[in-house]
Amino acid sequence: MPEGHTLHRLARQHQRRYGRAPVILSSPQGRFEAGAAMVSGRVLTKATAWGKHLFHHYEGGRVVHVHLGLYGKFTEKPVPLPLPVGQVRMRMLGAEYGTDLRGPTVCEVIEEPEIADVIAKLGPDPIRSDADPGLAWRRITKSRRTIGALLMDQSVIAGVGNVYRAELLYRHRIDPFRPGTAITADEFDAMWVDLVALMKVGVRRGKIITMRPEDDHGTPSYGKGRPRTYVYRRAGEPCRVCGTAIRTTVVEGRNLFWCPACQT
Repeated sequence: MPEGHTLHRLARQHQRRYGRAPVILSSPQGRFEAGAAMVSGRVLTKATAWGKHLFHHYEGGRVVHVHLGLYGKFTEKPVPLPLPVGQVRMRMLGAEYGTDLRGPTVCEVIEEPEIADVIAKLGPDPIRSDADPGLAWRRITKSRRTIGALLMDQSVIAGVGNVYRAELLYRHRIDPFRPGTAITADEFDAMWVDLVALMKVGVRRGKIITMRPEDDHGTPSYGKGRPRTYVYRRAGEPCRVCGTAIRTTVVEGRNLFWCPACQT
Protein backbone atom coordinates (compact mmCIF):
# COMPACT_ATOMS: atom_id res chain seq x y z
CA MET A 1 0.00 0.00 0.00
CA PRO A 2 1.40 3.45 -0.90
CA GLU A 3 2.47 5.39 2.18
CA GLY A 4 1.87 9.07 2.88
CA HIS A 5 4.88 10.45 1.03
CA THR A 6 3.53 8.98 -2.22
CA LEU A 7 0.27 10.92 -1.93
CA HIS A 8 2.10 14.16 -1.20
CA ARG A 9 4.31 13.61 -4.24
CA LEU A 10 1.21 13.00 -6.34
CA ALA A 11 -0.46 16.14 -5.00
CA ARG A 12 2.57 18.22 -5.94
CA GLN A 13 2.86 16.59 -9.35
CA HIS A 14 -0.82 17.04 -10.14
CA GLN A 15 -0.71 20.64 -8.98
CA ARG A 16 2.24 21.26 -11.28
CA ARG A 17 0.82 19.39 -14.28
CA TYR A 18 -2.87 20.30 -14.11
CA GLY A 19 -3.33 23.12 -11.61
CA ARG A 20 -4.90 26.48 -12.43
CA ALA A 21 -6.35 25.23 -15.72
CA PRO A 22 -9.44 23.32 -16.89
CA VAL A 23 -9.15 19.54 -16.65
CA ILE A 24 -11.17 17.03 -18.65
CA LEU A 25 -12.26 14.01 -16.62
CA SER A 26 -13.77 10.76 -17.82
CA SER A 27 -14.25 7.23 -16.53
CA PRO A 28 -13.40 4.67 -19.24
CA GLN A 29 -14.35 1.90 -16.81
CA GLY A 30 -17.70 3.59 -16.18
CA ARG A 31 -17.73 3.32 -12.37
CA PHE A 32 -16.87 7.01 -11.91
CA GLU A 33 -18.81 8.34 -14.90
CA ALA A 34 -21.26 10.46 -12.92
CA GLY A 35 -18.55 11.89 -10.68
CA ALA A 36 -16.30 12.74 -13.61
CA ALA A 37 -19.16 14.59 -15.32
CA MET A 38 -19.65 16.74 -12.20
CA VAL A 39 -16.19 18.33 -12.44
CA SER A 40 -14.99 17.79 -16.02
CA GLY A 41 -14.05 21.07 -17.70
CA ARG A 42 -13.58 22.93 -14.42
CA VAL A 43 -10.34 24.51 -13.26
CA LEU A 44 -8.28 22.44 -10.83
CA THR A 45 -7.49 25.08 -8.22
CA LYS A 46 -5.16 22.94 -6.10
CA ALA A 47 -4.22 19.39 -5.11
CA THR A 48 -3.58 18.48 -1.47
CA ALA A 49 -2.94 15.37 0.62
CA TRP A 50 -3.54 14.27 4.19
CA GLY A 51 -2.02 10.92 5.10
CA LYS A 52 -3.01 8.44 2.42
CA HIS A 53 -5.84 10.62 1.06
CA LEU A 54 -5.56 12.80 -2.05
CA PHE A 55 -7.85 15.75 -2.77
CA HIS A 56 -8.28 17.51 -6.12
CA HIS A 57 -10.01 20.84 -5.48
CA TYR A 58 -12.03 22.24 -8.40
CA GLU A 59 -13.56 25.65 -8.88
CA GLY A 60 -17.08 25.78 -7.53
CA GLY A 61 -16.22 23.84 -4.38
CA ARG A 62 -16.26 20.27 -5.62
CA VAL A 63 -13.43 17.91 -4.71
CA VAL A 64 -12.32 14.57 -6.11
CA HIS A 65 -11.29 12.44 -3.13
CA VAL A 66 -8.98 9.49 -3.83
CA HIS A 67 -7.64 6.76 -1.55
CA LEU A 68 -5.37 4.37 -3.43
CA GLY A 69 -5.72 1.48 -0.99
CA LEU A 70 -3.65 -1.62 -1.71
CA TYR A 71 -3.85 -1.62 -5.49
CA GLY A 72 -4.55 1.93 -6.64
CA LYS A 73 -2.10 3.61 -8.98
CA PHE A 74 -1.78 6.69 -11.20
CA THR A 75 0.08 6.40 -14.50
CA GLU A 76 0.95 9.59 -16.38
CA LYS A 77 1.99 10.31 -19.97
CA PRO A 78 2.17 13.31 -22.31
CA VAL A 79 -0.94 13.93 -24.37
CA PRO A 80 -2.35 12.57 -26.56
CA LEU A 81 -2.91 9.51 -24.38
CA PRO A 82 -3.38 6.12 -26.04
CA LEU A 83 -6.71 4.33 -25.73
CA PRO A 84 -7.32 3.17 -22.14
CA VAL A 85 -5.98 -0.25 -21.19
CA GLY A 86 -7.47 -2.19 -18.28
CA GLN A 87 -9.89 -0.90 -15.69
CA VAL A 88 -9.29 2.86 -15.74
CA ARG A 89 -11.49 4.37 -13.05
CA MET A 90 -10.61 8.00 -13.85
CA ARG A 91 -8.77 9.67 -16.69
CA MET A 92 -7.54 13.26 -16.29
CA LEU A 93 -6.51 15.27 -19.34
CA GLY A 94 -4.66 18.56 -19.12
CA ALA A 95 -3.02 20.71 -21.76
CA GLU A 96 0.23 18.74 -21.83
CA TYR A 97 -0.24 15.63 -19.68
CA GLY A 98 -2.84 13.04 -18.87
CA THR A 99 -3.08 10.49 -16.10
CA ASP A 100 -5.06 7.29 -15.56
CA LEU A 101 -6.17 6.04 -12.17
CA ARG A 102 -6.67 2.31 -11.70
CA GLY A 103 -7.75 0.23 -8.73
CA PRO A 104 -8.40 2.83 -6.00
CA THR A 105 -10.30 2.00 -2.84
CA VAL A 106 -12.02 5.40 -2.99
CA CYS A 107 -12.67 7.69 -5.96
CA GLU A 108 -15.56 10.04 -5.29
CA VAL A 109 -16.73 13.62 -5.62
CA ILE A 110 -17.39 15.46 -2.37
CA GLU A 111 -18.02 19.08 -1.46
CA GLU A 112 -15.25 21.18 0.09
CA PRO A 113 -16.76 21.16 3.62
CA GLU A 114 -16.86 17.34 3.56
CA ILE A 115 -13.06 17.19 3.59
CA ALA A 116 -13.26 17.99 7.29
CA ASP A 117 -15.30 14.83 7.82
CA VAL A 118 -12.53 12.74 6.21
CA ILE A 119 -9.77 14.46 8.18
CA ALA A 120 -11.69 14.11 11.46
CA LYS A 121 -11.09 10.36 11.28
CA LEU A 122 -7.34 10.78 10.79
CA GLY A 123 -4.41 11.55 13.03
CA PRO A 124 -1.83 14.26 12.28
CA ASP A 125 0.15 13.95 9.06
CA PRO A 126 3.91 14.34 9.74
CA ILE A 127 4.51 15.82 6.29
CA ARG A 128 2.06 18.68 6.76
CA SER A 129 3.24 21.92 8.35
CA ASP A 130 0.00 22.13 10.37
CA ALA A 131 0.47 18.72 12.01
CA ASP A 132 -0.21 18.51 15.76
CA PRO A 133 2.00 15.75 17.23
CA GLY A 134 0.32 16.26 20.59
CA LEU A 135 -2.85 14.68 19.21
CA ALA A 136 -0.94 11.51 18.26
CA TRP A 137 0.85 11.43 21.61
CA ARG A 138 -2.39 11.66 23.56
CA ARG A 139 -3.88 8.75 21.62
CA ILE A 140 -0.76 6.62 22.06
CA THR A 141 -0.23 7.25 25.75
CA LYS A 142 -3.84 6.33 26.57
CA SER A 143 -3.77 3.01 24.70
CA ARG A 144 -2.58 -0.44 25.74
CA ARG A 145 -2.39 -1.57 22.13
CA THR A 146 1.14 -2.26 20.97
CA ILE A 147 3.12 0.63 19.53
CA GLY A 148 3.59 -1.50 16.40
CA ALA A 149 -0.18 -1.54 15.91
CA LEU A 150 -0.71 2.09 16.91
CA LEU A 151 1.77 3.42 14.35
CA MET A 152 -0.24 1.74 11.59
CA ASP A 153 -3.53 3.16 12.87
CA GLN A 154 -4.39 6.09 10.58
CA SER A 155 -6.44 7.71 13.35
CA VAL A 156 -3.24 7.98 15.39
CA ILE A 157 -0.75 9.11 12.73
CA ALA A 158 -1.85 9.58 9.13
CA GLY A 159 0.38 8.31 6.35
CA VAL A 160 2.54 5.76 8.16
CA GLY A 161 2.55 2.34 6.53
CA ASN A 162 4.34 -0.94 7.04
CA VAL A 163 7.80 0.22 5.93
CA TYR A 164 7.94 3.41 7.99
CA ARG A 165 6.46 1.56 10.99
CA ALA A 166 9.10 -1.19 11.02
CA GLU A 167 12.04 1.04 10.20
CA LEU A 168 11.14 3.81 12.64
CA LEU A 169 10.84 1.40 15.56
CA TYR A 170 14.17 -0.16 14.67
CA ARG A 171 15.92 3.21 14.39
CA HIS A 172 14.77 4.01 17.92
CA ARG A 173 15.41 0.50 19.28
CA ILE A 174 11.82 0.16 20.48
CA ASP A 175 10.18 -3.24 20.92
CA PRO A 176 7.12 -3.18 18.62
CA PHE A 177 5.13 -5.11 21.25
CA ARG A 178 5.42 -2.47 23.96
CA PRO A 179 2.01 -0.97 24.78
CA GLY A 180 1.39 2.68 23.99
CA THR A 181 1.17 3.41 27.70
CA ALA A 182 4.82 2.32 28.08
CA ILE A 183 6.17 4.78 25.48
CA THR A 184 7.75 7.80 27.16
CA ALA A 185 7.26 11.39 26.05
CA ASP A 186 10.95 11.64 25.13
CA GLU A 187 10.73 8.48 23.02
CA PHE A 188 7.66 9.75 21.21
CA ASP A 189 9.20 13.19 20.59
CA ALA A 190 12.32 11.61 19.11
CA MET A 191 10.30 9.28 16.90
CA TRP A 192 8.07 12.11 15.68
CA VAL A 193 11.01 14.35 14.73
CA ASP A 194 12.67 11.43 12.95
CA LEU A 195 9.45 10.45 11.17
CA VAL A 196 8.91 14.00 9.89
CA ALA A 197 12.45 14.04 8.47
CA LEU A 198 12.20 10.55 6.93
CA MET A 199 8.84 11.17 5.28
CA LYS A 200 9.98 14.50 3.85
CA VAL A 201 12.95 12.72 2.31
CA GLY A 202 10.44 10.28 0.85
CA VAL A 203 8.53 13.15 -0.76
CA ARG A 204 11.69 14.59 -2.28
CA ARG A 205 13.25 11.33 -3.42
CA GLY A 206 10.18 9.25 -4.18
CA LYS A 207 11.64 6.39 -2.13
CA ILE A 208 11.54 5.37 1.53
CA ILE A 209 15.12 5.88 2.69
CA THR A 210 15.69 4.92 6.32
CA MET A 211 19.27 3.63 6.51
CA ARG A 212 21.94 5.74 8.17
CA PRO A 213 25.00 6.00 5.87
CA GLU A 214 27.21 4.05 8.28
CA ASP A 215 24.76 1.10 8.18
CA ASP A 216 23.99 1.14 4.46
CA HIS A 217 25.96 -1.92 3.43
CA GLY A 218 25.72 -5.70 3.38
CA THR A 219 23.08 -7.78 1.66
CA PRO A 220 21.05 -6.11 -1.12
CA SER A 221 17.60 -4.65 -0.66
CA TYR A 222 14.47 -6.77 -0.70
CA GLY A 223 13.56 -5.50 -4.16
CA LYS A 224 15.21 -4.18 -7.30
CA GLY A 225 15.51 -0.40 -7.17
CA ARG A 226 14.51 -0.28 -3.50
CA PRO A 227 16.84 1.23 -0.90
CA ARG A 228 18.21 -1.12 1.76
CA THR A 229 16.17 -1.45 4.94
CA TYR A 230 17.08 -2.34 8.50
CA VAL A 231 14.33 -4.90 9.11
CA TYR A 232 11.48 -4.50 6.61
CA ARG A 233 11.07 -7.69 4.53
CA ARG A 234 14.33 -9.11 5.90
CA ALA A 235 12.92 -12.02 7.96
CA GLY A 236 15.63 -14.58 8.72
CA GLU A 237 18.45 -12.36 7.51
CA PRO A 238 21.08 -11.03 9.93
CA CYS A 239 20.54 -7.62 11.51
CA ARG A 240 22.78 -5.10 9.78
CA VAL A 241 23.98 -3.86 13.18
CA CYS A 242 24.13 -6.84 15.56
CA GLY A 243 23.85 -9.89 13.31
CA THR A 244 20.78 -11.40 15.03
CA ALA A 245 18.21 -12.97 12.68
CA ILE A 246 15.35 -10.59 11.87
CA ARG A 247 11.97 -11.91 12.94
CA THR A 248 8.48 -11.44 11.55
CA THR A 249 4.91 -12.05 12.64
CA VAL A 250 1.45 -10.85 11.67
CA VAL A 251 0.00 -8.01 13.73
CA GLU A 252 -3.56 -6.92 12.95
CA GLY A 253 -3.37 -8.37 9.46
CA ARG A 254 0.01 -6.90 8.44
CA ASN A 255 3.51 -8.39 8.57
CA LEU A 256 5.70 -6.88 11.27
CA PHE A 257 9.51 -7.10 11.15
CA TRP A 258 11.92 -6.46 14.02
CA CYS A 259 15.28 -7.38 15.53
CA PRO A 260 14.76 -9.20 18.84
CA ALA A 261 18.23 -8.17 20.08
CA CYS A 262 18.29 -4.47 19.15
CA GLN A 263 14.63 -3.81 19.93
CA THR A 264 14.26 -4.96 23.52
